[in-house]
Amino acid sequence: MQYIDNIIFLILLVAGFGLFAKSLQKIYRNIRLGHEINRNDRKSERWSTMAKVAMGQSKMVKRPVAGILHLFVYVGFVIINIELVEIVVDGVFGTHRFLASVFGHGFYNFFTATLEILALLVVIGVVVFFIRRNFYGVKRLTMKELFGWPKQDANWILIIEFALMVAFFKMNGADWVLQQRGLLPEHGSFPISSTFLAPVLGGFSDGFLFFTEKAAWWFHFVGILFFMNYLYYSKHLHIILAFPSTWFANLDKKGKFNNLESVTKEIKLMMDPNADPYAAPAEGEADAAPSKFGAEDIFDLNQVQLLNAYSCTECGRCTSVCPANITGKKLSPRLILMKTRDRLEEVGKNIDKNGKFVDDGKKLLNDYITKEELWACTTCNACTEACPVLLDPLSIIFDMRRFLVMEQSAAPQELNLMMTNVENNAAPWQYNQADRLNWAND
Repeated sequence: MQYIDNIIFLILLVAGFGLFAKSLQKIYRNIRLGHEINRNDRKSERWSTMAKVAMGQSKMVKRPVAGILHLFVYVGFVIINIELVEIVVDGVFGTHRFLASVFGHGFYNFFTATLEILALLVVIGVVVFFIRRNFYGVKRLTMKELFGWPKQDANWILIIEFALMVAFFKMNGADWVLQQRGLLPEHGSFPISSTFLAPVLGGFSDGFLFFTEKAAWWFHFVGILFFMNYLYYSKHLHIILAFPSTWFANLDKKGKFNNLESVTKEIKLMMDPNADPYAAPAEGEADAAPSKFGAEDIFDLNQVQLLNAYSCTECGRCTSVCPANITGKKLSPRLILMKTRDRLEEVGKNIDKNGKFVDDGKKLLNDYITKEELWACTTCNACTEACPVLLDPLSIIFDMRRFLVMEQSAAPQELNLMMTNVENNAAPWQYNQADRLNWAND
């Protein structure tokens, strides 16, 4: 019976990490539904970009107040969870503050004191963020697209982080009081909990303090497992996916669009005076299915675009600088990524249910993202420039507009007229090619 706690701990540990691994596997499968894209070039630049943007939060601090507070929460929460190593060892083997024997008395005191200060910064950060999100009225955080689950999700994350930090302080405070009473070995320095919580806890009995310390320890451990598995359903999945997203980010100059290889090949063939347009296709090409121009559904997007959809933080920085949105148009770059993720999740559930994807009569185009949103985009790249983790909603917009133009001939009349003029007159204006240089005669 003396090992019952260790057995329960081990079961929870295995179950928690097992469910988390299963969720990551499902996300990986869904991302793989997109077509492959080669983003393995310029590796040193990619490592540097990931280190600066994902780990160093370099784009977050462009808005200093939110950026610094986010840095508090991010750095504090990540470093505090190093203590999870100690919790796992203590839980499995029944030890108490295992790292004290590894680090030594002096460094362990420094380590635990640092964790307490970081935990206080996390508490300050999440409280300010909660007030800012719910009572301060920041426009990008109160838009209609965040009503319902997105707003609840953001608040739940802040509440969970706050509760975990309170449990952390409570555990340390009870531990410190018990150490002062000589009931636990003196390990660690707790400047915050010993100052603010110990005077309150000092009036309680030894038994109550042991119970409080152990209850807070279990709450902190189970809370971390819950938070880890909750990420799959939350926008805070970016805590993990921001790293691959920044590594696979588009490093080309903003505004440089990709050309379709099939179209480029045909044009080169047309321009080659020695090419035989009636020549038989190369072996294997004749049976190949023609590729779709642009994107109608998530299967037509590339894997990095689908990764971007999962990585979106829903912060709204892209939407707040979008000129179309600012002038009252329906377009919101943030919503483009959110809708892509919603469709991707729907397709994933379809596969889970049927073993493979069964046509559900829906598409990303029209059922999730409307033509009005797509054509409102000015292709200015403000959204991609503003994103703190280098996501690219514009590429999704561009590919879906490409589908409308090249597959459905569904461009607006003004664009159709311009493209007809380019085709017939080699210029966007409606006059004869022979008159193109008449302006030079004046």
